[in-house]
Amino acid sequence: MLGFARSECEHGLYTRSDGEKRLVVGIYVDDLIITGGSTEVINTFKTEMKTLFRMSDLGVLSYYLGIEVRQGRRGIELLQAAYAKKILEKAGMGTCNPCVTPMEARLKLSKQSTSPAVDATEYRSLIGSLRYLMNTRPDMAFAVGYLSRFMENPRQEHLAAMKHLLRYVAGTIDYGLVYTSGDTEFNLVGYSDSDMAGDVDDRKSTSGIIYFLGGNPVAWQSQKQRVVALSSCEAEYIAGAAAACQGVWLRRLLQDVVGVSGPPPQLKMDNQSAIALSKNPVLHDRSKHIDTKFHFLRECVDSGAVCLAFVSTQAQLADIMTKALGRSKFQELRELIGVTKLK
Repeated sequence: MLGFARSECEHGLYTRSDGEKRLVVGIYVDDLIITGGSTEVINTFKTEMKTLFRMSDLGVLSYYLGIEVRQGRRGIELLQAAYAKKILEKAGMGTCNPCVTPMEARLKLSKQSTSPAVDATEYRSLIGSLRYLMNTRPDMAFAVGYLSRFMENPRQEHLAAMKHLLRYVAGTIDYGLVYTSGDTEFNLVGYSDSDMAGDVDDRKSTSGIIYFLGGNPVAWQSQKQRVVALSSCEAEYIAGAAAACQGVWLRRLLQDVVGVSGPPPQLKMDNQSAIALSKNPVLHDRSKHIDTKFHFLRECVDSGAVCLAFVSTQAQLADIMTKALGRSKFQELRELIGVTKLK
């Protein structure tokens, strides 16, 4: 309809080209976000829609699905301060004392805890709310993902860690992301990292992934791996394979949005063995047990779909997605991934 093409990568995204002017429409149920190469093409589309449907024009985007949007000289700011306050009120912690990190450093929790059980429904509800808050808070990704592992049978120590996270939310309620322009080459830069056997119950590792476009964070993930890694190389390799999948998808989505194909994403890893394994199958004897699906990373490297690069452990931004860090290191990485105070 109206000459739009639906994106194959994201079915809620539609694009239309009028010469060099491009129109992009994002749809969620009956809410539309419209952007384009000029105000003229946007106004033309609004006129077309009003002739077909009864609709309201709310003007410049300022609030969408619980996310506050501010557009100014600094760039586009995204935050969820009002939503965060509702979470704290629901938890009965509207006036709690704040803390500076989302989780105590080196904290380990177990499903085999013998502490008293707590209300599972309330625990799950808070986890769901915090997961939505992660839309603008990548600094909370590891803590929320870690606490999500105990939703089946939450215990008192799990709830205590949850309250610690909520106190962090209270202390950083005005934090969010700032998106600035400037990179016209559409360079995607990703970081992938992994801890080693961090889960005390099944000894599985946690993958951390974050991608930047023009220095702005656009995708992040903290997730427990599905298999047990036998070495740090294997754990990093598995995380890299997941990051490669994300990078390939992001590049295709970006092509749908802007109409041109950008350069292959650059993926930065801090494990030389994992990088060598992805580039050279000579190490097969030490990795023949690795599931073949994880060798997707090697295929991406061979085809040029992803470019791997080494980054030092100190400069590995995805480290914040894999473990609970101390105050100074956490605050340093939080700033580097773009989470900042907006008020």
